[in-house]
Amino acid sequence: MDAVAIPTLFSSLQIPSNHTSVGLSNLLSSNSQVKALFHHKRLPDVGWSDLQIQRLLLELSVLDTNCEESVKCQLLASSSSSSSPNNDNGVSHNSGSFAHRWTGAGEREGRIYSPIVLQRHFGLGHGIGRSGDVMEAQPKAVRSSALLRLTLKLTLDAIRRGAGLNGTLGKACGPASFGVLLPVCTGMSMSLVLSGLRDRARKLDAATHNGDGNNVQDRNIVLWSRIDQKSCYKAILSAGLRCIVLPTKAHPDTDEVSTDLDSLKAALSEHGNRILAVLTTTSCFCPRVPDEVDAVAKMIQTWNEENLDGGAGISHVVNHAYGLQCQATNKLLNRACTIGRVDAIVCSTDKNFLVPVGGALIISPNSRVIESISTNYPGRASASPMTDLFITLLSMGLDGYKKVLAERNRLIGHFRRKLEMVANTFGERILVCPRNTVSFGITLDNLIRSETTNASSEQIVNEDENKQITKFGSMLFTRCISGTRVVARNETKAISGHIFRGFGSSHDTYPHAYMTAACAIGMTEGEMNEFFVRLERCWRDHFAMREKELKKKKKEED
Repeated sequence: MDAVAIPTLFSSLQIPSNHTSVGLSNLLSSNSQVKALFHHKRLPDVGWSDLQIQRLLLELSVLDTNCEESVKCQLLASSSSSSSPNNDNGVSHNSGSFAHRWTGAGEREGRIYSPIVLQRHFGLGHGIGRSGDVMEAQPKAVRSSALLRLTLKLTLDAIRRGAGLNGTLGKACGPASFGVLLPVCTGMSMSLVLSGLRDRARKLDAATHNGDGNNVQDRNIVLWSRIDQKSCYKAILSAGLRCIVLPTKAHPDTDEVSTDLDSLKAALSEHGNRILAVLTTTSCFCPRVPDEVDAVAKMIQTWNEENLDGGAGISHVVNHAYGLQCQATNKLLNRACTIGRVDAIVCSTDKNFLVPVGGALIISPNSRVIESISTNYPGRASASPMTDLFITLLSMGLDGYKKVLAERNRLIGHFRRKLEMVANTFGERILVCPRNTVSFGITLDNLIRSETTNASSEQIVNEDENKQITKFGSMLFTRCISGTRVVARNETKAISGHIFRGFGSSHDTYPHAYMTAACAIGMTEGEMNEFFVRLERCWRDHFAMREKELKKKKKEED
């Protein structure tokens, strides 16, 4: 409703002007917040109320052609208009009998059958982007296009001013200078990033050969610093690329498993210009710690400077899935972008902003990289993940986002101490991995009580140990503990033909069986305390059940 016209309209209803002014001031205040949001494109310091957010979304809904309430027209009631409804071909001329302003004659008109679905999505049926570019505006969905671009601006603002991923002084472009939001999971987003980089590399490499693409060697190799997560490996293969798994190394003074820079250097020399990208990771399960992305970035930049005369060079992609919540890894990325090459950083929306699974944020210091990824997305995209993120960011505000980050930081020390206490109680110890401040681990070596000690039966011993470890993991879940991981020794797993030895630990010969638990964004102190109560109870139950089984077996043997 037009604020200027309200006093006149309300006075016609005999409402006193001093009453009207009170309500009008509320409306003007709300309108000014909306104007500031669109003008500055920054998160408000204080989060908005649910009513404010819903009001904005409903007001914006009138911009899309499929919105029921925005296109409804008055029915013409005159009998004359309905007296001769058809022409000679039987086509109705009675335009007044149709209740909508727009008529859709395409194969995709944003029609939604269920009112519940319509309400759940705030009428966003057209999705975002167009077939040529996921960020391109579409004429049928002005609201969706505006919402996508505004959400991207708010997200970039949140990670710069909230998470601290803002680059380093003296660098023109920081890691979050440019970005694109994708409505798919982190793994699929990684695949799209690599596909976009491959297309970009072909064009840049061809340009150095005067446009003759026939003389350009195809870059089809990705060097991947091993992390035992199926989606990372599958993302590379899904992009139609060849993955070379680089081994990790165990740290001599801690329990950490980390980047093997020597192996990377050797692989760069061996495969050279056939390499499209190096893929590193900053968010991982203990004992794996964040890759030394700054050293990797510097190594890639140096290699490109020494071995290239134009062209795309080797790119560097960082899997920063849930790393935005960690200040240490954000600082590491800031440094990497300052001293070396970083092309794209992939972040999950659900793990970092407490929204449902289904979206990812790609950021980069290079606008051309983001453009290559955006134009590589096939077809339109769902607007649902972006709407969830938009609502959540406005609900949090910058203060709310900083608060959940600060709360996680506050709990880290408590989490580690309590985990160490439980480990000591049962003769285990906490894994010493100081560079991982999200995922924590404790050994499970004393949990295993093998009945077979014959050296010639090593395989039987391993199978017995792994069975007990797996059983302990299932006990945790049946006691309503989610998110923990138990990892046995000497596990092997085949993924698309590649054999991973010591799977779970990201190392061929990790010496411990262990379990991990995460102190991640959104965890409360009450939830943390209850987790440790249940963990200790589960441990005692496991030992009791194990002793009972052994006594029963001994009795049967006697």
